[in-house]
Amino acid sequence: MQYGSETMTDLHNWKLCAPPALSSVRGAFVQVDAFSPDRDRDALFAAIGGASNNALWRYIPFGPCASAVELADAIVYVADVQNWRTHIIRAAETEEVLGMASYMRIRPEAGSVEIGCIVFSKQLQRTPAASEAMYLMARHIFDDLGYRRYEWKCNDDNAASKSAAERLGFKFEGVFRQDMVVKGENRDTAWFSIIDSEWLQVKAGFEAWLSPDNFDSEGRQRRPLRQCRHSG
Repeated sequence: MQYGSETMTDLHNWKLCAPPALSSVRGAFVQVDAFSPDRDRDALFAAIGGASNNALWRYIPFGPCASAVELADAIVYVADVQNWRTHIIRAAETEEVLGMASYMRIRPEAGSVEIGCIVFSKQLQRTPAASEAMYLMARHIFDDLGYRRYEWKCNDDNAASKSAAERLGFKFEGVFRQDMVVKGENRDTAWFSIIDSEWLQVKAGFEAWLSPDNFDSEGRQRRPLRQCRHSG
């Protein structure tokens, strides 16, 4: 796969990318599958639905949902109306559903796509599995499809999401003030991205961090992801 350059200006030979088509991919910690309503709705709701998980939906455009059927219907709706492509994250060994994430704002003509609507169960949060899921989804966009830009956008009040974006290698681009009204509240939107000329370094950092020798016998990281990304 050929990657672009920040200084490249001649795009006369640019050809649009294919839409994301990640059906299933397996890593060391997780398996990522395209969402199937009949197959996945009950297990997904068990992982991230119900009153005990309402806080997970604070910054998500829809939800929390009252049932597995309502959750599946919402995911199907945004797929039909907004062309979101939602994926389920499973534990690699047990196949237990742990969360979801979606390709959004898909613009093949520009070679740009957003990763968003990320809802991780409490079990998945702050684990190597969570980082690996984000790596696998990014790798599909850059390595399989040759996209130029991978976006991360979130409510500017969502400090956890902004911190996660920068840890994963996204660069902050700015804030769109009064960008949206979501769930009856104003949303100032913080924008982040990885572009193709940055991907090789981001990818190498992920792979170094995910390497078994980066974790001790109790599963604790030896080097943080940011350090892996910026070391030789």
